[in-house]
Amino acid sequence: MRVATINIEFIRSGKCRCDGKHFLNNHSYLTLPLETNLFRCCRLEELAEVFNPPVFKRQFCLNGPKSVKYFQSSDILSSLENSYIYINKEQALSLNLIVKKNDILVTGFGTIGDTRLVSKFQDGTSYANNVCRIRVRNGQFFGAIYAFMASKYGHAQLNKNASGSVVRYIEAPGIKKTLIPILPDSLKNDIDTQIQKSSRLREDAIDILMTADRLLKTKVGLRELTSNDYDYFGNRSYQRQVSCFTRNIQEIGTTTINAFNHSERIRKIKAEMTCPTRPLKDFLLGHDTFSTGSFPRIEVNPGHGIMLINQSDIFDTIIKGKYISRRGVKVDNLVEYGEVLVAGVGTLGENETFCRTIFANEDLTGQLVSGEFIRMKTTNDMPSGYLFTWLSSDYGFRLLRNLQTGTKLCRPIPKLILELPVPIIDKESMQEIDRLVREAHTKRHLANQMELKAISMVEQEIEKWNN
Repeated sequence: MRVATINIEFIRSGKCRCDGKHFLNNHSYLTLPLETNLFRCCRLEELAEVFNPPVFKRQFCLNGPKSVKYFQSSDILSSLENSYIYINKEQALSLNLIVKKNDILVTGFGTIGDTRLVSKFQDGTSYANNVCRIRVRNGQFFGAIYAFMASKYGHAQLNKNASGSVVRYIEAPGIKKTLIPILPDSLKNDIDTQIQKSSRLREDAIDILMTADRLLKTKVGLRELTSNDYDYFGNRSYQRQVSCFTRNIQEIGTTTINAFNHSERIRKIKAEMTCPTRPLKDFLLGHDTFSTGSFPRIEVNPGHGIMLINQSDIFDTIIKGKYISRRGVKVDNLVEYGEVLVAGVGTLGENETFCRTIFANEDLTGQLVSGEFIRMKTTNDMPSGYLFTWLSSDYGFRLLRNLQTGTKLCRPIPKLILELPVPIIDKESMQEIDRLVREAHTKRHLANQMELKAISMVEQEIEKWNN
């Protein structure tokens, strides 16, 4: 049972409602410490420009000088900084869709209150109109404001002030009323510093992974792929040639007759790999991939049971997962550091995570993942960081997607995965790529820890107010 004393002014402001549920639901309860200490708070609109672009009809187009990357509200939590969807640049500029580095983005439709701090890699890109932009004036203490908006107190205020029943929403007029705590200068500086360091570590990690990708392609002698080099489902130019080809019956085999699996474009990509290659199975323990397996999923309250990480959670910047009962769940197959995981189910949309690759860093070590992941442990002949770099490159990703089967939900064909070609380069370069990958993912782990610490510092300060 939750018990609290409510000031008569809150009852009057709530249109004389006296039911406890209205004032003591999770969102209202977490908002109370701020509402009862208004002298310690200011409104968000006093610190930042808060706005939503107007609703617009998207003019999707191909990558080029007249286009910009486009992100949806579901991309707010994603650790992936890239998008394969583009809209007209002139339209994006005229409607003020472009986001800038250090903007704070907040989802206001469906799932409300997810936040993101724009990095240098998304500076100049565009987001959907239902993503609210918070642009701190003079760029002062944007890290501290972000930490509060990402905290349980910021999230609670946004959800309390949201409208709608089936699909809930909140836009800039409601978001700008969010109460922001006035923190002591020393604490505010510490929180702001933590968030800025966290942001720089994530940017460093991406730079390092890009260095590893360039080193691999230089050693193998590969160029960057364009959309003309592979088959995909998405926007295309009228000038794009239809892929028509013939195959000898001996080339097809008994595994699949799907034309997508025998793509002529993919065959040309493989022909460009002039360096020695070996099938993936040669470098896997037991010469095979594996999965976690199936188990009952009875959800329990957070903090109880064991946390399960699904495919929809694992690509988030900070992985949260959901908690399930331990009953019937085998915990002898938890993730080990250095494992390579591939998202094993999904659709073929260009921004979908299907067939994208994950390197198991400190955040994933010892965690329970769902059985939909294709998991790999490498032998001593193949550093796992090198395999991750190959499978996460544009070449590895397109080769994996080329192996899919299914209509609505697709999965890679297991037998074909084991035959996927892996380029072999000198051992020193493979070790260097592996070192870069491990360094980058450790920086991501440290960045997450710093952000969580900053958010915790905000929450602990507010919790002191009514004690």
